[in-house]
Amino acid sequence: MRSSGRNSNRNYLGAGNSRDDRRQPATGRPRPEERRYGQSGGPGGSGGAGGSGGPGGQGRKKQRPAPARSREYDAQIEERNRARHDKPAVRLPKTFGEQEGERLQKVLARAGLGSRRACEELIEQARVEVNGEIVTSQGRRVDPERDEIKVDGLTVATQSYLFFALNKPAGVVSSMEDPEGRQCLGDYVQNRETRLFHVGRLDTETEGLILLTNHGELAHRLTHPRYGVAKTYLAAIQGPIPRDLGKRLKDGIRLEDGFARADHFRVVENTGKNYLVEVTLHEGRKHIVRRMLAEAGFPVDKLVRTKFGPIALGDQKSGWLRRMTNTEVGRLMKEVGL
Repeated sequence: MRSSGRNSNRNYLGAGNSRDDRRQPATGRPRPEERRYGQSGGPGGSGGAGGSGGPGGQGRKKQRPAPARSREYDAQIEERNRARHDKPAVRLPKTFGEQEGERLQKVLARAGLGSRRACEELIEQARVEVNGEIVTSQGRRVDPERDEIKVDGLTVATQSYLFFALNKPAGVVSSMEDPEGRQCLGDYVQNRETRLFHVGRLDTETEGLILLTNHGELAHRLTHPRYGVAKTYLAAIQGPIPRDLGKRLKDGIRLEDGFARADHFRVVENTGKNYLVEVTLHEGRKHIVRRMLAEAGFPVDKLVRTKFGPIALGDQKSGWLRRMTNTEVGRLMKEVGL
């Protein structure tokens, strides 16, 4: 009985082994994870992938080609693809997208107020304001074309605007072009990408300060009588002159087109009969200073404009063109409420 039990146990183990043996195919074909496809000879080493070269003469079944799609179906797929790609772009929040505008210190540096570090110090000192609000943070972004930027109360001119001061010589016509071919203001601003125009006029024989810019609103306000921007002239006349000449000019001189009044008058220099007088007025009528002094009995030998609003001619040489500083432009804008 014991031996039969041992035999039965041995038979049981043998039965288990035979069960595992039955898992292997009788033909000796490899398991699925051991098979290789796409190679010549198939899993058994002979025959193609779709042939019958495997062991036992049986290989993989040959796949049928996919049926051809109709042109109408291809057209529908193309339309769906186009519709998917033609959808409007999704606007991402500014946190994820590209931030708008430029950094404030970069705009200030480009306007000529110093290096970026110096402009950052201006912001830290609470000297910069944007649209009436004082800025103290360095990360502020602005649009130079739309935002009003001021430093110490003066408007900062953006890079898109140009401002020049010219000491016009005598004999130069106050126009950008002259059909008669005479020397004009345009001869001093050639090779400029931006078209400039002059602010007001000076007589052909009158020398001195004249402004050139492409800022239309500023030019309009500087020449409009409503804003009353003062202009100062030095006139060479022959004396002697009476003491009440200044009072007569301030009270008003009657001209053919109405009264003309001076805001200020003083004698700058006197050598014998030669007088150099200074006249300040806010009117801009043609030949106004020459006509006023001539009506008072003192024709002008030479006339030079030395000041236009807050901009002074200084020691700028005749025929020289210079770019105005940002401070000067800011004072001009403040003069006319910009």
